[in-house]
Formats: sequence, structure tokens, C-alpha cells
Amino acid sequence: MFAKLWNESPASGKLWMKRCLIVAAVYNVAFGLWAIFLPSSAFELAGMARPNYPELWQCIGMIVGVYGLGYGIAAFDPVRHWPIVLVGFLGKIFGPIGFLQALVKGSLPLSFGGILITNDLVWWVPFGLILAEAYLVERRRS
Repeated sequence: MFAKLWNESPASGKLWMKRCLIVAAVYNVAFGLWAIFLPSSAFELAGMARPNYPELWQCIGMIVGVYGLGYGIAAFDPVRHWPIVLVGFLGKIFGPIGFLQALVKGSLPLSFGGILITNDLVWWVPFGLILAEAYLVERRRS
């Protein structure tokens, strides 16, 4: 399914948007599975104690994985499915804000913030550009 989408001709739309969303889908599903099946590993990598309630981290993994499914759906028509991209974009903005609050409070160490790079920060520009394109397309229609 994704192979056909990945190899579509540039004439079929903004190919970079589709590819970006496919990569986001694969990443999010993979991260979600990692968090579900190895819930202590992210904390160990950050030099933190294992969580007392790994089920909470597993739940976050489930949410991230479900976002991945949404990105996979959005890849078929990124402009039409802009609300999925918007929800993901907002999560990728609010996640780092929440982390900064926890960092200032001393609840999380800076080392845990490394996860924000691949989970959130790298997606700001491409998701923002997809949303901008959707806005421009809608303006041209009206």
C-alpha cells in the first residue's frame, strides 16, 4: 500500500508531503511499539530510574502509534486530510512545552529531552508547510 503511494509521480500532487507523512507514520508506529513493548528503555537511555507505572508510558506509546495511523491516512491526500496533520502538529508543539515545564520544575532531566528531537522538533517545518499548502489551496477554491 505505502510502496505504491511512495512511488507516485510528482504530477499526482505534492510528492514530498506524501513521503513526509509516510515517514512520520512509520516512525510513530515504530516509536509506539517500542514504548509499549520496552517501556523502561527510554528512561534507561536518559539515565533515569525505571518508572513506577510503566503502563502510563505504554499508553503514551499507544497514542503515538495511533497518530502514526493517522499520518498514514493523511499521506493519501495531505491537503484534504489537513485536520489530521493539524492535530499532530499541535501535539508536536505542546509536547515540548510540557517538557520545558517539567524541566523547570525539576521533574524531568534535560537528557530526557533528546526524545523531543525525533518525536516533535523535526516535524515542525514539514507539518507547518503541509498546513500552509492546505490553507493556500482552500483560499484558491474560495
